[in-house]
Amino acid sequence: MYQEPNYTETVSMRLSEVLADIGVDERIVLKRRRTWLLTESLKHVNNQLWEKDKSMLYYFGSQSEGTTTIGMESDTDALYCLNDFPVIQDWCEWIHGVPNLLMIQDNFVSPGYCLLQALRHDAPLPIDNESNQYFFRDRTGKLLLKQSIISGDEYLDTLELHGPARVQPGSHGYCDTDIVAALHCKTWPQKARQWLNQQGEGQWPSPEMKQYCNRTGCFVVPVGCRWSDYRQLEWRISTSLAERCLMLNINITQIRCYVLMKMIIQSLIDPQFENVISSFMCKTILFHCIANSHFNIWRENNLLSCLLLCLNLLYNNIINENCPHFIISENNLMRGKISSVVKPYILEILNNIINSAGVALLGIKCDDLGSRLHLKFYNLCPFKTSDRISVHLLYFTAGSISNLFLLNFFTLKNKSPYEAVQTLTNSISSSVNIQYGGLPETACHLLLPMYCTTLGSVLASININQHNTISSDVFKLMSLGLNTDVASSKLKLASILYCVKEMQKSDLVLSEIERSYGLQVVEPVCGCYRFELIFERSGFFAISDKHNEDVIQYATASCVRFLPCEIHCVPIELRYEMVRSTAKDRKFRTGNDIWMDNAVVDSLPYLYFLQYKVNSHLWKNNEKQSALSKLFRTIITEPNLGHRETAFNILGKCMEQEGRVRDALQCYLLSLNLRRRNNAAKIHICTLLSVLENFRA
Repeated sequence: MYQEPNYTETVSMRLSEVLADIGVDERIVLKRRRTWLLTESLKHVNNQLWEKDKSMLYYFGSQSEGTTTIGMESDTDALYCLNDFPVIQDWCEWIHGVPNLLMIQDNFVSPGYCLLQALRHDAPLPIDNESNQYFFRDRTGKLLLKQSIISGDEYLDTLELHGPARVQPGSHGYCDTDIVAALHCKTWPQKARQWLNQQGEGQWPSPEMKQYCNRTGCFVVPVGCRWSDYRQLEWRISTSLAERCLMLNINITQIRCYVLMKMIIQSLIDPQFENVISSFMCKTILFHCIANSHFNIWRENNLLSCLLLCLNLLYNNIINENCPHFIISENNLMRGKISSVVKPYILEILNNIINSAGVALLGIKCDDLGSRLHLKFYNLCPFKTSDRISVHLLYFTAGSISNLFLLNFFTLKNKSPYEAVQTLTNSISSSVNIQYGGLPETACHLLLPMYCTTLGSVLASININQHNTISSDVFKLMSLGLNTDVASSKLKLASILYCVKEMQKSDLVLSEIERSYGLQVVEPVCGCYRFELIFERSGFFAISDKHNEDVIQYATASCVRFLPCEIHCVPIELRYEMVRSTAKDRKFRTGNDIWMDNAVVDSLPYLYFLQYKVNSHLWKNNEKQSALSKLFRTIITEPNLGHRETAFNILGKCMEQEGRVRDALQCYLLSLNLRRRNNAAKIHICTLLSVLENFRA
């Protein structure tokens, strides 16, 4: 390696190629960003459509920035903003009728932190007569808000507490989500206002970026400085929206430099000295380097030099035990983080890395980066992982949409059909208030069709119950939502037609679904709960690598959900799923089991089940047996069924219709093996045994 005349440039290019192979290139970075920012927009738009509380969830950190890899196994960082308590910095910002909080930053408060003084909601004056567990009166008489106010939030209280964050556990391929609660202040922090006027050699950030950052205001997070006498009362000032803006406006070489810094910490420092140097410190160092160096140095063929620039600044910061926050420079991120015992060892490791001229990078095991780099110098091409990343991103978007509908429809489970119609109608009408353009408009287009489908299905259930027919309004609404994905909405239409005994029409819809359901392309999607996923369809890999959320309607099939208020659109065999739980079973439910009061089935098994039932009525025996065989084969071979136990249950009902009683019983037992509790298989077994007993008698 050292013998090459253009050594730095050669290493930089090989390193850039390796990072591109593992998904750190412009295309995949943009895909990651779009996926997470769209998910954020989906949640915001959904809250607007359903007129839910004003709280908002923001995604920050490496996932939404696109600065992670598969091997880094990065958690998702989210900020849950409670908008019930506006924070102000000046009395002129006071808002009538709400509990305002005045931000206090004086000489007694740690840099980068503040206190929050409670104000009256009827006049711009301090509260002086309030006394409860959420307030503390300081020695000057000010009534200050305690951090414990956050613990009263209904959503946050369902999550596991882990330091200042709540953790939403991931499982089976999903990363954990660290959720930090916060309050929002519309104005830029006073201590950071001088940053708006600073400009380094790199002329970065640009004036336009700083103007945007200024408009975002800031958050306050219930975390105090560990050295402060006010630790339980202090709130950390967070400029996360501004920092995300900065990260979204750096080039690919700067992103790769940041990723390499995190990999070095993770692979070469954390094994001996874990959590001493954080990713946020690395990001801050990158910001300082970009701002204070000429933009021309940040090129692919100069990546190694850029990395060494950042590592040298990190080295100097550790020597001085001072890493100034990029925006609030008085806030030293390294204060108290590096003990005198570990400091010389960390400096020695960094010094060796810096002086190795890139050779130390061969020791990075994350994503096999070291091995991949070694192979590159022998002109060997390791496999790329970008298609795997694209698959997970597309599935995540589809799953997020599915999960949002589950949460929304949970609020409808105890409503009458007429109340559900009114709620859904109001939600659809609320779409006119959405600010169109960009990701919010995309989010609205993804959400509204499924609301229309559900409204149409609820209306159909009312029609069937009253007149055993369906109105033209039902067909209009159903047509608006037929292309949410490949199958689920169309299957609802076929189910409605079956329930009004329109067998020929139902058969036509089912045939169309089967024609469009490419078995090597379409991936089943279930947002009801998290289970182990296996991605192996070549067509899904190809289409997800080339497209974004626009192919959800062609490449995914969500599970089909029927609310209790849609019961007359559901075949009798599937209605048992709505009463799957005994009183004893309900005690074993968790917060992830809210789908269990609905009838829920995966699209492909339901397609073949309906084909079996429809062809039975049409006296098409060959087609009926073919559908039964496909149903059985799908249950056994499809790896990504979220409701396999339900599929076994409806297969069992088909076996009963065929007179194959033992096979039916075996299906129910297999279903119970998959889900021991909250399973309608228990009802089917009892009913079947009762019928057998009566037959013998």
